Amino acid sequence: MDIKNFKLLPIIGILRGIDIESVEPLVEASISAGLKTVEITMNTRGAATLIAKAVATGGKRLTVGAGTVLSVKTLETAMNAGATFIVTPVLVEDVMKHCVKNKIPVFPGALTPLEIYNAWNAGATMVKVFPAAVFGSKYFKEIKGPFNDIELLACGGVTLENMKEYFSCGASAIAFGTEVFKREWLAAKDFKSIGEAIRRYATGYNKKEGV
Repeated sequence: MDIKNFKLLPIIGILRGIDIESVEPLVEASISAGLKTVEITMNTRGAATLIAKAVATGGKRLTVGAGTVLSVKTLETAMNAGATFIVTPVLVEDVMKHCVKNKIPVFPGALTPLEIYNAWNAGATMVKVFPAAVFGSKYFKEIKGPFNDIELLACGGVTLENMKEYFSCGASAIAFGTEVFKREWLAAKDFKSIGEAIRRYATGYNKKEGV
């Protein structure tokens, strides 16, 4: 993962519970809609195969990472499949140490001020504030008061309607999952609707407007 490039469009699409047949059309729909970064969660059946397929399909057009990484063994499986960044739901110390040592971009999950501080000090690329919707966008503004140097990724409940609020309150990036990759759309193989939803997020982010 090239962090500089990621910050040009700091949005991550989270793929969970998908099947191998959906990978190629999902990747193509995401790329066509303007999305440049996705994570595939490691608690999805056959996650390593899914990551490898996404990497092969997306090539240089898409950055693929692994989410829900809770052990170094899982991390290594993901990296061997082609993942280039790691996301965890909480601060997992041995995973963090491995990522920092090997210069792998890592986004550990945290919620409280202490958890956020500890995750950043452990070497986080950005701290994933999860679930963000529990406290809302204004919480980010409060956190950035004492911790203005800490970069935050808003995850969990970020919608088209509140996306700009999270950025304006201090989030450096956002992530979406079921808000876009809806179960009913995935079940129906409705990749057109998924692509249209992704496009609205991608076009809704405009750095020039100070979002």
